[in-house]
Amino acid sequence: MSSLSLIESWNQEIIACRKCPRLVEWRESVAAVKRKSFADDDYWGKPVPYFGDPDARFLILGLAPAAHGANRTGRMFTGDRSGDWLYRALHRAGLASQPEATSLADGLTLTNVLIAASCHCAPPDNKPLPEELENCNPYLRRLLASRNWDGILCLGGIAWTQLHRTLELKGPKFAHGIVHQSNQTRLVASYHPSQQNTFTGRLTEPMLDAAIAAWKG
Repeated sequence: MSSLSLIESWNQEIIACRKCPRLVEWRESVAAVKRKSFADDDYWGKPVPYFGDPDARFLILGLAPAAHGANRTGRMFTGDRSGDWLYRALHRAGLASQPEATSLADGLTLTNVLIAASCHCAPPDNKPLPEELENCNPYLRRLLASRNWDGILCLGGIAWTQLHRTLELKGPKFAHGIVHQSNQTRLVASYHPSQQNTFTGRLTEPMLDAAIAAWKG
């Protein structure tokens, strides 16, 4: 099976997942009620699948879809300010075809990069429960085992912890810019480009660019 067919098959499995009752109820209620500014949009309201190059050797691992971002648009880091930051940085690094991501139909493509999530459903308050992360972990475990990754960029402490736990690795405590070499794979930590980090200056664009440069090698 080709990489494209394999990722598409796994994506369909993820989209159909209903393992976590709390998350199913939340993502669907958000999609039904909507935010006033997106009242005319058709919300996705399902688990959000992988996005990017199916033959990628570089992986980005985030936390979870935003309620009115990827849970609305159906694509990782699309339609919110976290995505604005991430895709601008990937575009500067020559890995994204354009610097913005607004919808599934915006024409954005990634080169040699695939984006995954620690939790594929939007959680209340952006905080999945431990058992919900565990329910999603088989998807991550399978993806990690599917190829020899050159680099994995973890956006936030939960992604960093989930990655090391899944790979059964002991690594350094999460901090922005940390690089942990595991065999041929560079594991790189970055603060998540959430508004609480970018609005406060905890994460700046040069900081994110530096983490991406370390991840690319």
